[in-house]
Amino acid sequence: MARPIALSVGEPSGIGPEIAVRAWAALGAKLPFFVIGDPAHLVGLGAPLVALSSPSEAAAACHDGLPVLPHAFAAPAIPGQPDPANAQGVIDVIARGVDLVMRGEASALTTGPIHKKALKDGAGFAFPGHTEYLAHLAGVERVVMMLACPELRVVPVTIHIPVAKVPKALTADLLRDTIRITETALRRDFGIPAPRLAVAGLNPHAGEGGAMGREEIEVIGPVLEELRAAGMTISGPSSADTMFHAGARAHYDAALAMYHDQALIPIKTIDFAGGVNVTLGLPFIRTSPDHGTAFDIAGTGSADATSLIAALKMAHDMAAARGSSPKEAEQ
Repeated sequence: MARPIALSVGEPSGIGPEIAVRAWAALGAKLPFFVIGDPAHLVGLGAPLVALSSPSEAAAACHDGLPVLPHAFAAPAIPGQPDPANAQGVIDVIARGVDLVMRGEASALTTGPIHKKALKDGAGFAFPGHTEYLAHLAGVERVVMMLACPELRVVPVTIHIPVAKVPKALTADLLRDTIRITETALRRDFGIPAPRLAVAGLNPHAGEGGAMGREEIEVIGPVLEELRAAGMTISGPSSADTMFHAGARAHYDAALAMYHDQALIPIKTIDFAGGVNVTLGLPFIRTSPDHGTAFDIAGTGSADATSLIAALKMAHDMAAARGSSPKEAEQ
């Protein structure tokens, strides 16, 4: 029997608990997963709960209700009002999920949205976000963020930094590693035997021969030539404004953008509700809904579980494509 997916509940005062319930209502036994969290934070959200003593019980339990691997938190969860007392619980649940997937008790880890300020205020959380904490737990130096939906996979080479700092941060080593990690993941986790990559330039019109910037000539272009010579199929550097229409997307399996908004604007335009955040380069599969805690609508019953459902489905498909031990590291 296939191993279930572990879902860390995330910030319990956000929409994580209610979209977990809605995901179970939509998926039921078709895609077994279990929530790691405090059952008290999930009661009364419209689904029966089934407490687990082991992840191995999840597949059977999901016929009867939302499977929950209990993890006690310090305080109740009030929608829209994060309690600093629960910050350590949020962090510990993530670590527990990583441990379970690394030990092979879960096929993948899907993470509910967290609120970084609440974690910092309540528990001194020292990481910029989920991704960096997962890399720390896994002992991995460099990971890659991919945003994916059925119509597009896109990777930002630089992520959460000011636009003014992007040119300095965009080094040959960073670009080379990002492309290699992306290409490996497309082969192993997405079942694409010969990935086609498209790489955007940094500047308008990809620098227009140096008239609008030289990063394409001095950094991006040489790395792409090196990797093409090594056998990769890569186009670019291309003008980003021509890369994301339907005709262009038909010619690549993933696009690499040079900074955050260059990557996220197209995918959120194409599929705002259904985009999935995937972390590449970890020794296990991790997906996440592409949205935050949404404190403003938590508890109102209006939260949309589309992205979480897509994240669980993608984790399932990636685990099937990988078909190997979760302890196997990226090559």
